[in-house]
Amino acid sequence: WVGWFGFNAGSAVAADQNAGMAMLVTHLSAATASLVWVVIEKVKFGKPSLVGLVTGTIAGLATITPASGSVGPMGGIILGLAGGIVCYFAVDLVKHKMKIDDSLDVLAVHGIGGATGTLLVAFLAGVGSGGTGLGEGVTAGSQFMVQATGVIAVGIWSAVATVVIVLVTKAFVGLRASDDDETEGLDFSHHGESAYKL
Repeated sequence: WVGWFGFNAGSAVAADQNAGMAMLVTHLSAATASLVWVVIEKVKFGKPSLVGLVTGTIAGLATITPASGSVGPMGGIILGLAGGIVCYFAVDLVKHKMKIDDSLDVLAVHGIGGATGTLLVAFLAGVGSGGTGLGEGVTAGSQFMVQATGVIAVGIWSAVATVVIVLVTKAFVGLRASDDDETEGLDFSHHGESAYKL
C-alpha cells in the first residue's frame, strides 16, 4: 500500500499539491475497495477474510492508478467502490467459472481493476477537485472512446506478448515442475530453501 504511494504520487515528479492529491486518492480508493470486499464477503459467506481484505486493497490500488493524477477525493472513493465490486466479481468469474489459474489475481484484479480505472477516469476526471479535468472541447464520451481504445490495444498486446513468452519458455525450460518436485515443494527443489521450520 505504502509502496503504491511511491509510483502514484511520485508520478507528479515533485513534492507538491498534485503529489499530495495523488497520494490521498490512492489511499481513499484502496481503503474503500478493502471495505467493499469485506462487506461482500460478510454478506455472501457470513464472515470476511483477511485475504479478501488484502485483495480488495490491491483492487482499489489498481483501479485508482490510471486516474490518480486526475481525480479528487470523491473520485478516489468512487473508483475504490467500483474497483472493489468489479474486481470481486471478476475474481469469481476468472477463477471459479472459467477455471483459470490466475496466480495472485493478476488478470482479475490488476488487469480488470486497471481497465476499470482507465475507462472511468473519462467520467471522473476532476470529480471532487473542483474542475472537469478534461481539456477544452473534450467531452467525457469522446475521452471514453480514447480510453477504451487504449484498453483494447493493451489487452491485445498483452495477450500476444503472453503467448510469445509462454511458447519461448516452454521451448527452453518447460512450463511445469515435475510431480516429485511439486510433492517435495518448489521452495526446496528449485530454490534450495526450506519454507517452514516445523
